[in-house]
Amino acid sequence: MGEGFDLTGQVAFVTGASSGLGAHFAETLARAGAKVAIAARRADRLFDLATVIEADGGRALPVELDVMDACSVARAVRIAKEELGAMTILVNNAGVPPRALTLEMEEEEWDRVVGTNLKGAWLVAREIGRHMVAHGRGGRIINIASVLGWKTVAKRIQSYGVSKAGLVSMTETMALELAGDGILVNAIAPGYIRTELNDAFLDSHAGQRIRKRVAVGRFGEAADLDGALLLLAGPAGAYITGAVIGIDGGLTLSTL
Repeated sequence: MGEGFDLTGQVAFVTGASSGLGAHFAETLARAGAKVAIAARRADRLFDLATVIEADGGRALPVELDVMDACSVARAVRIAKEELGAMTILVNNAGVPPRALTLEMEEEEWDRVVGTNLKGAWLVAREIGRHMVAHGRGGRIINIASVLGWKTVAKRIQSYGVSKAGLVSMTETMALELAGDGILVNAIAPGYIRTELNDAFLDSHAGQRIRKRVAVGRFGEAADLDGALLLLAGPAGAYITGAVIGIDGGLTLSTL
């Protein structure tokens, strides 16, 4: 691990860590030297992930968390602080996909998607931001957005793009607000990255039509996000704030 990407002595808090990208981000940060609080609603899966990380020589703390509940967020951050120390990195990853197109969507579904992906991210960033200001060491907040926050895709659910566009705006606003406290706020905007949740779709006929529009000719893997994650979390990214890094293999270079 190069010096600019060494996270020894850092403490990270990763939301949505029970599966997919969140679990991968937690493992990546732990391998770089950070102690990691892994947070999600599915506590059983968090303990499995903690076992994997610690078997690899890392330190991981499972913390049950509902990002839509401010009390749950405050409790999770308090537990992480007590067990691991002052947190210096947040990976704001928790999110949910939509289930219906605009005209078929019920109000409860809109609230579930926008609430989790945007309000939930704000609640966590607010709590961790307050914690970072209080401990005075600065820190890094990395929001996981999406290229769908920039581009509209035919027959893709409006609520998801709205939530991710809002997250991009929140990233930029928080970067301006918190820079004076030594807190850098950035976002990663992935394109189509393979996870256990989307494997079947990406291998379908519709998924393969999308793949043909990706300039590099393939869908991304979770490891393709590691460089940006470690850049924004580590010493090498000390002069970056308010940035949104798109990682999509060139998908958005063409009309979607």
